[in-house]
Amino acid sequence: MSSQPLFDLPSSSDDRRRVEEALLASVRTPDADLTEIASRLLVAGGKRLRPMFSVVASQVAGAPATDDAVQGGISCELVHLGSLYHDDVMDEAPTRRGVETVNAKWGNLQAILAGDFLLARASEIAASLGTEVAGLLARTIGRLCEGQIEELRHTYNVARPVDSYLSSISGKTASLYATAARIGGLVSQFDRKIVDALTAFGEAYGMVFQIVDDLLDISSTDEQLGKPAGHDMVEGVYTLPVLHTLASGGVPARELADLLGKPLSAVEKDKALSIVRSSGGIDAAIALAQTYVDAAEAACAQLPNSAATMALRATPAALLASVR
Repeated sequence: MSSQPLFDLPSSSDDRRRVEEALLASVRTPDADLTEIASRLLVAGGKRLRPMFSVVASQVAGAPATDDAVQGGISCELVHLGSLYHDDVMDEAPTRRGVETVNAKWGNLQAILAGDFLLARASEIAASLGTEVAGLLARTIGRLCEGQIEELRHTYNVARPVDSYLSSISGKTASLYATAARIGGLVSQFDRKIVDALTAFGEAYGMVFQIVDDLLDISSTDEQLGKPAGHDMVEGVYTLPVLHTLASGGVPARELADLLGKPLSAVEKDKALSIVRSSGGIDAAIALAQTYVDAAEAACAQLPNSAATMALRATPAALLASVR
């Protein structure tokens, strides 16, 4: 995806610095080993999309972001990072963000405990922002688990319904964007109409984000991705362009169905990618993603007219444009 800044605001550089400093502070402990393990992915980089959602959401009425908005965003980023630690254990992943994963370097037990620690720190920070934020973050962690379970339930299932896919990514991805934006509104004490509009925007953006990410896994080359393309199909996770191809009928759908349903060899993966890329499944996925872009823009129409609102409104369409 694009390497351009997510939000173009006069204060964005300073806000990003505040986010980075707060993130590093949030995982600093008296135990040097735990600090190193917990900060592994932080120091490896990242776009910090979720904390910036909280920060920019808090600015839609024109005021600068408060420390509470930064901390709310940090709590969401820590949940995201904790889930990545756990994902890497489940996937037996050797690298992430260009560095050796915690599970590869220190072992599964340390990775699981470090992931738990990040979730605990996220919950502690959320609790400091009030009971509503604490409850919201707890529910969001539950939605992440539900989304992951839904995905696992349909691993290698060539008959996976599109509704299952959408339910899974709503829980795994969109829920945390929605929560980040909602927290920005809550800590800024906006009225409920604005808070709900921010939440709807975050949910819709998260759906676009995951569909685009899944499209890139199909449409990009290994060099463009920096990792093997088609990884989801190899792992038995059939995403939107694959599901649309399977449902389209005809020879391509039958050929793809014959390949899937089991782990793929390199030759089988390349053939499956070729089928999906030429079948219309990508266009169908883009069309559905556009409906979420439209929903995000409609949510922004309910927000105050400000530089922050304009920055939010522009992001989903720009994201989808990266795969058109």
